[in-house]
Order: sequence, then structure tokens, then C-alpha cells
Amino acid sequence: NARAATQAGLRVIGVDMTPEMVTKSRRNAEQAGIRNVDFRLGELENLPVADGIVDVIISNCVINLSPEKERVFGEAFRVLKPGGRLAISDVVSTAELPADIKNDMVFHTGCIAGASSIEELESMLVRTGFKDIQIKPKAGSREFIRNWMPNSKIEDYVVSATITAVKPKA
Repeated sequence: NARAATQAGLRVIGVDMTPEMVTKSRRNAEQAGIRNVDFRLGELENLPVADGIVDVIISNCVINLSPEKERVFGEAFRVLKPGGRLAISDVVSTAELPADIKNDMVFHTGCIAGASSIEELESMLVRTGFKDIQIKPKAGSREFIRNWMPNSKIEDYVVSATITAVKPKA
């Protein structure tokens, strides 16, 4: 969190695609007295961050919202320092999503319809240049996913997973 990063002397860059969220984040940081954060308006596919300056990228269930996931991973790779790490939580598919789910906006905004399989994600990360890739489904995640969309059986198709990877040092 930003407060722990402040105590450690670290700098945090937050990126969101909506001016409202950037404004809200800046206001919240100011009210909390957190000074080591910089909130920027931007998109995952075009990060407003210089090349090779980031140590760690964290994300929680937003990459599924991008139709250009490999480009998102390419941008992450670009901004990471050599040895930098990617650590995200997202929804991954465990079975082919039915067309009615893929085309339903409720499932899309719920980070479900855009879910890629573990194999697809791993291939994208490899093609982008990442190493030490680990995609670990979270035990018990089907239970809380079931509650997102009751009676849809979506838990038969997706799970939450932790996705980590490293940009090689050389």
C-alpha cells in the first residue's frame, strides 16, 4: 500500500483511464498525507511511464478488460527495469467460455468475459519476453466467483489466479 511505500522511501505510480478516478485518487492521497504517489491518466495499452523505470507492477483484475492483453504485457515489459517484476491477480478461464457469456456486457465488466486461458496468458508473457512465469489458480476462488453471478454457473469456466513474471536482467 502507499503508506508502507512512503515509509520505505519508495515511489508509487497509479494509472487509470478515467479522469474521475485519477482526481479521486489524488484527493484521497492528499487527505491521507501520502506524498510519494503520482496518479496519471492513461491506458494499460499505452502506459504514461518512461522506459525501464519501474521495479514492480501490480494489478487487480483489470487486464481482462483489455481486448489487447499482449500489448498490455508489452507495455509492462517496456516500463519495467531489468529484473523488474509483474505481480497481478486476475480471472483466468479453465474452460472455453460459451458465446452468450463472451458477448454479455455484464460478464465483460465483471472481469469474466475477457478471461484468457492459463496457456494463452503464458504464451503472451513468453512472446513479450518475460521469464520465471507462474500462473497459480487460487484455491477456493470458485466459491466467491459463484457469488458474483448467482445461478450462471460461471464458476465452471473461470477462477481467480495470481500471475507473476520477471523481466530478465540481461
